[in-house]
Amino acid sequence: MLKPNLKASSTNQPKQALLIAGILFIAINLRPALASVGPLVSTIRESTGLSNSMLGLLTALPLLAFGVVSMLTTLFTKRFGMAATLAGALLLITIGILVRSIDFIPALYIGTILSGIGIAFGNVLLPSLVKRNFESNSGLITSLYSGVMAIGAATAAGISVPLAQNEVFGWRGALGVWALLSFAAFFIWLPQVWRIKKAKKHRNFLKAMKHLTRSALAWKVAIFMGLQSFAFYVILAWVPDILQSRGFDASYSGWMLSLSQGTGVLGSLLIPIWAGRKKDQRSIILILVLLEAISLVGLMFPQAGLVPIWVSLIGFALGGSFGLVLMLIIFRSEDSETAAELSGMAQSIGYLIAATGPILFGSIFDLTGNWSYSLVFLLVIALLKLYMGLGAGKPGKISQEN
Repeated sequence: MLKPNLKASSTNQPKQALLIAGILFIAINLRPALASVGPLVSTIRESTGLSNSMLGLLTALPLLAFGVVSMLTTLFTKRFGMAATLAGALLLITIGILVRSIDFIPALYIGTILSGIGIAFGNVLLPSLVKRNFESNSGLITSLYSGVMAIGAATAAGISVPLAQNEVFGWRGALGVWALLSFAAFFIWLPQVWRIKKAKKHRNFLKAMKHLTRSALAWKVAIFMGLQSFAFYVILAWVPDILQSRGFDASYSGWMLSLSQGTGVLGSLLIPIWAGRKKDQRSIILILVLLEAISLVGLMFPQAGLVPIWVSLIGFALGGSFGLVLMLIIFRSEDSETAAELSGMAQSIGYLIAATGPILFGSIFDLTGNWSYSLVFLLVIALLKLYMGLGAGKPGKISQEN
């Protein structure tokens, strides 16, 4: 049984356990709205007639929302408090998922943006919440919630096609069913709105951001996160389509994406704990990027029959990289307020970079008619990620002026 905070008194343990449960329920809702789209790309294309570029835009829209909203998240927390902002985020996710299940193409995009805004708040605030409430156990708590995020992605990727093939659901119902999970999470989180006190305003937002953007270390963390997310969302959006174009059926392709997300769970669980025991994370970054590169080369030759190995490797590498970058935000920050600001900057810049991934990847295929060129492009991204990651993984702290 998990002991939420080893320093907590027996009186506080139930409250800490409830807080952890709330964090995990938020975390499990931060990926299904995204991961459920990739396996259904071909079905959506056949039903709507949308091009690969427009379908890439569908995947990119939440990332654009992340990029715009993430930097502004601390403005909402200073006005409404962290807990209330997260409660509102869960409602936005629910509304967005429901809107995009309406039989109207613009609603598909509008709902995707709304759910993306809600997810952005959760993405930014969870590292700060961990820094504030579980600093001595940050590696464990980060591994738990990043692992749960990966479980949510793996589940959504795996069952989207079977749900869509059910006459009761169809592909719109397969996208809309996740509103039940986010609405349930809202009620589980709601008690924290009264239990978590609103933090006092310390720093001026614009001055804090100006100071942060002058930090080379902050930029390395942000760009490393962006390149990690770039690769993750490309894989999430296009692996099923790549496999189907090589002769595999939709169900198998969806389960291969689910397998990649499943091994991502393992990476998300193991890597933060490992990173939490080291002051220098550069060796971990080198290993993860090497695994990613090997798997990308393997995916260029899926006919060799080793697809499960390649998707497992890339899933582990990307899941581990995501868990690691969450830890880097915590490790490179002096306090929870700096962590929230760095998280906002890293995710804003990072997801704006990542938003170009699905569109560029799909467009390269549209131009060349060959997925191998797109995969070579991801190899180049992996090399850039290695360079930025080695800088972000070096020990150091980002301080802010009060």
